[in-house]
Amino acid sequence: MASKTLIAGIIVLIIVVGAVAYYFMGKGGGETYSPTTTTTTTTAQKKVLKVGTSPDFPPFEYIAENGSIVGFDIDLVRHLAKMIGYDDIEIVSIDFDGLIPALQQGQIDVIAAGMTITEERAQQVDFTIPYWQADQAILVRNDSDVKPASAEELEGLTVGVQQGTTAQSYLEDLVGNGTNINIKVYTSYVLAVQDLVNGRIDAVVVDKPVAQTFEKTYPVTISGVIETGEKYGLAVQKGNTELLNALNNALQQFMNSPEWDQLIQKYFG
Repeated sequence: MASKTLIAGIIVLIIVVGAVAYYFMGKGGGETYSPTTTTTTTTAQKKVLKVGTSPDFPPFEYIAENGSIVGFDIDLVRHLAKMIGYDDIEIVSIDFDGLIPALQQGQIDVIAAGMTITEERAQQVDFTIPYWQADQAILVRNDSDVKPASAEELEGLTVGVQQGTTAQSYLEDLVGNGTNINIKVYTSYVLAVQDLVNGRIDAVVVDKPVAQTFEKTYPVTISGVIETGEKYGLAVQKGNTELLNALNNALQQFMNSPEWDQLIQKYFG
């Protein structure tokens, strides 16, 4: 006959086993307990090229009706980015005169803004090979009695330009050499053209392809062309030879492809 101590021990053991079974069975609800496990899925990060632009320079870059930034330069850099291994581009809107500082500070990877290659700028950034050539044009109101055909005929007029552009530098050089021009500087060419239309200034000096686009959307006309033979390039940080070489190789290929002709047709007809 078993002792009372042995019997008591058996009873305690039965109670403990039952309690554990009860707990893992979901406290009587028939649910089976399973420990929680967490699985972390790592998704490869997209490689994105950050592109700085000033979207007031149609058809190279401008704001569409839906609020997105579009244009020749935007399509161009999107093509190039894919060619050199980027998944996508991110467009960053910056006033034109703030683009080079933003690039130098690492806020963007490349400038695509119809930027003319100049010696002064080339000391601050590295330019790609040229992808466009343009002259300057003089815009006036359609109903204006003043229609200057040359830079010399801007004498005595109030002329609008965008801050930081080659047009501003060109007019300032004329003034420095004795030409009497009242230069009015704007943060964007759109604002300059609006002031022109409203009669606040006499003329606007802007790159010819852009002037031709403004002719289609505002009551303005080109009264004269100033032949400057400016060349546009994309810009990267000084010393970023890896990105510069990749863009140059892609540009050379793209500018000799049917897609390049299609892009020109799309924006310039």
